[in-house]
Amino acid sequence: MYGGTHGKIDLAIEYQAQIPILRPSIRARRANITVKFQDLYGFTVEGNVDDVNVLNEVREKVREQGRVWWSLEASKGVNWYLQTQSSTTLKFSVLVNGITLKRLIRKGIPPSLRPKVWFSLSGAAKKKSTVPESYYKDLTSAVQDKVTPATKQIDHDLPRTFPGHPWLDTPEGHATLRRVLVGYSFRDSDVGYCQGLNYVAALLLLVMKTEEDAFWMLAVLLEDVLVNDCYTNNLSGCHVEQRVFKDLLTKKCPRIAAHLEAMEFDVSLVCTEWFLCLFSKSLPSETTLRVWDVLFYEGAKALFNVALAIFKMNEEELLMAHHIGDVINIIQRTTHHLFDPDELLTVAFDKIGFMTTTTISKERKKQEPAVLAELDQRLRRLNSVNEDDK
Repeated sequence: MYGGTHGKIDLAIEYQAQIPILRPSIRARRANITVKFQDLYGFTVEGNVDDVNVLNEVREKVREQGRVWWSLEASKGVNWYLQTQSSTTLKFSVLVNGITLKRLIRKGIPPSLRPKVWFSLSGAAKKKSTVPESYYKDLTSAVQDKVTPATKQIDHDLPRTFPGHPWLDTPEGHATLRRVLVGYSFRDSDVGYCQGLNYVAALLLLVMKTEEDAFWMLAVLLEDVLVNDCYTNNLSGCHVEQRVFKDLLTKKCPRIAAHLEAMEFDVSLVCTEWFLCLFSKSLPSETTLRVWDVLFYEGAKALFNVALAIFKMNEEELLMAHHIGDVINIIQRTTHHLFDPDELLTVAFDKIGFMTTTTISKERKKQEPAVLAELDQRLRRLNSVNEDDK
C-alpha cells in the first residue's frame, strides 16, 4: 500500500476524501443553535456553529499537515521517521530528522498515516516481532470461553463503552473489543482488567483498524509507555500520577493551585478520569488522538503537559470560582468543547514550560512511599471493619 508512487497517490486522494467540510444549515447558522454532526471517527458531536467553524479550520490544517507528510515521504523515503530511532550514531541528518519529527507529531499525524506511524514509533511493532506470528490468534482462541472476574467486568462494561457509536455499539464492535480486552487480561494477570481500559482499547480499535494491531498498541501502552501499576487492583500508579500532577500544578500554575487548595478542592475529582482513560472520555476524539500522537512518541509526560494546559487555559475563570461544583463545571465545559487541538497543545508545550521524563520519574519516586503507605492504611482499615462484621 505504501510501497510505490501510485499507492501513495491513491492513499493521499483517499485521505483527503476522509476529511469532509461540515456545513450547518442556514437556519442553524442564523439562530446559532446547537447542531449535531459526526466527527472523523464516527462519534456524534454537539456544538454551536462557532464550534463547527473551528472544526473546519482544524480539518484544513490536517489537510495541510497531510501534504507535508506526503512531501517528506516523497523526498526522504516512506519510513523516513524510523531513521530517528534505528541509528546509533549522532549523524546530523538523524538529529535533523528527530527535531523535524517531534515538531510534526505535535502538529498532528494525518489520520491515514496514524496507524503505521503509531505502530512503528511506539514500539508496538517491535513488541509484536518478539512472539510467534500466531500469538494473538492463539491467545484469543485459548481464552474465549474462560470466565474470570475480569471477563465478567468486561462483559458488564461493553455496552457502556461509547454507547451510540455506529460500530463500537454493535454486536461486532462489542465482540472485537471483548477479544482485545479479554486477551490482554490473560496476557498480564497483574493488570487483568480495569475500568477505563475499555475506552482506551475502543479508540485504539477505531484508529488501528485491525484488532490485533489495537491489542499490541494496548500492550505497549500499558507495559512501556505509562507508569507501572496504573491499572492494577489498587491503582497505585494512578494515585502516584495524581500526587505528581498536584505538585506540578503548584510549580507551573501557583495561583490556581493556591486558590484550589484554599477551596479544599481535590484535583483528582477531574484528573483521575484523564489519567485512566487518557482523555478519551473528556476531550473530543480528534483532539484526544492529537494528544495520543505525542503520547506514543514522547511518553507519559505528555499527559501532564495536557492536564496542566487545561487548568492554565481556564486560569482567570477558575480564580473567580468559589464552589467545588463550579470548578468541575468549568473544566468539563472546556474539555468537552476543545475542538481545536492546536490551541490545547500550544499551551501544553509552549506556555507550561519544559518538562523531561527524568523530572517526572524523580517526582514519581518521591511520591511512591506516601501512596503505598496510604493504600496500606486503607487496606488495614478495611480488614479491621471486615473482622468486626464477622
